[in-house]
Amino acid sequence: MANHPSAEKRNRQRVVRTEANKSVKGAVRTAVKKARLAIAKGDATSASEQVSLASRALARAASKRIVHKGAAARTTSRIQSQLAALSKA
Repeated sequence: MANHPSAEKRNRQRVVRTEANKSVKGAVRTAVKKARLAIAKGDATSASEQVSLASRALARAASKRIVHKGAAARTTSRIQSQLAALSKA
């Protein structure tokens, strides 16, 4: 355990920030999962809405550095591509 006052404070900050980040990561995973399920169902209008929500959640998490910028971009690109394929079919 930390023995120095500044190290103790850093540990307290880590605990608080980890909890906040967990909630954001969970929300992002849920949004992406809903988007993928909507695409799988084949309903283009609801899929478009869910993909938009997932993209926004990913961008917000990436801007806060909760999710890596490249991972967010890759995931967004993949669900956008799946939506485009659904729209063409």
